[in-house]
Amino acid sequence: MDRIRIVGGQKLNGTIPISGAKNATLPLMIASLLTEDRLVLENVPRLADVIQLQRILGNHGVDVMIAGKRAGDEPNIGRTIELSAKHIVDTTAPYELVSTMRASFWVIAPLVARMGEAKVSMPGGCTIGTRPVDLLIMALEKLGAQIEIEGGYVIARAKNGLRGGDINFPKVTVGGTHTALMAAVLAKGTTVIENAAREPEITDVADCLTKMGAKITGAGTSRIVVEGVAGLNGARHSVLPDRIETGTYAMAVAMTGGDVLLQHARPELLQAALDVIAQAGATVTPTNEGIRISRNGSGLKPVDVATAPFPGFPTDLQAQLMALMTRAEGTSHITETIFENRFMHVQELARLGAQIQLNGDTATIEGVKRLKGAPVMATDLRASVSLVIAALAAEGETTVNRVYHLDRGFERLEQKLAACGAMIERISG
Repeated sequence: MDRIRIVGGQKLNGTIPISGAKNATLPLMIASLLTEDRLVLENVPRLADVIQLQRILGNHGVDVMIAGKRAGDEPNIGRTIELSAKHIVDTTAPYELVSTMRASFWVIAPLVARMGEAKVSMPGGCTIGTRPVDLLIMALEKLGAQIEIEGGYVIARAKNGLRGGDINFPKVTVGGTHTALMAAVLAKGTTVIENAAREPEITDVADCLTKMGAKITGAGTSRIVVEGVAGLNGARHSVLPDRIETGTYAMAVAMTGGDVLLQHARPELLQAALDVIAQAGATVTPTNEGIRISRNGSGLKPVDVATAPFPGFPTDLQAQLMALMTRAEGTSHITETIFENRFMHVQELARLGAQIQLNGDTATIEGVKRLKGAPVMATDLRASVSLVIAALAAEGETTVNRVYHLDRGFERLEQKLAACGAMIERISG
């Protein structure tokens, strides 16, 4: 099993190209099930989760073609993939495919919308809490789907098609909003989604669906209105840049010092996180090419942060911020309001010398003058990269084990960091 070896103490200087957003790519790929025509997606990141979703979609009969290498191609430019769901041959998504990735459960919406039926295994993915699918099921029921749960599978039926309805989510849910959107675009009549997630990835998917012929207004706000259409056509769409990758590398630069251009990054996608990074002592400068992050020899300042749905501070950057705060000059507090079991990185950061106390959903971090390298283990996708950030500033050598978590969400991480001066390498086997 691969692991990553890091020798800390190097400042980061140079350019890091930001990849297409994983959290937009996956629902965009799933949206291909809504049409017989080809959907072409550009700027698709090279990630393990993308490969797994290709397998899942292939099981339903989707043909996936990845554009081959061309003269002048650069590895830091995302791939182009073409998806064709002309013939859906199977409306069942089996446990062995769905259990490894939570987002794959979302296939239930386009399958029942287009085919009138779907049988999808309960999802898997990162072990960061229960993350139930009850709100996704509720959304489908509001649109007329009949739901049964049997043997670990959710079975949805709408023999006469879905119909528009009012969906009012009791709490903000990205998965529920994606599901409601994809189900509503082919439903008969008007659907109103209240308390919808406002994340940029929701807007990106809505933009793509609109190119495919859907009638959607209000994406990016808490109230989305969808006028159902009889069918969707194909389209070409470029995936927006990954705000979580942007924030992760911004915190790595803040941690180590140096000066790095995060190429293609868009500040409006993560302004709350950039504000916190600036508060911690880094200089954040939007440019025509992306975002520059720099920090000279000045120390890091402590911050107090609570995670929140967009436009608040993202839960997917909580672990990275905690790593950064281990070296702050003072006491920081981070409150996790989204997932109830997302502090598993704390004990691994402690192996590097971090001083962190947990009290319910709040972590108190006492900054230390130095971290020391040690063997650590990745526990989930975002926690794993927090260990990398800490290791970049730790004295001596750190080995991060179980890096398959990293490969799910970060494209070419060690190459991007090494190009900016980090002493980092992947060790296979």
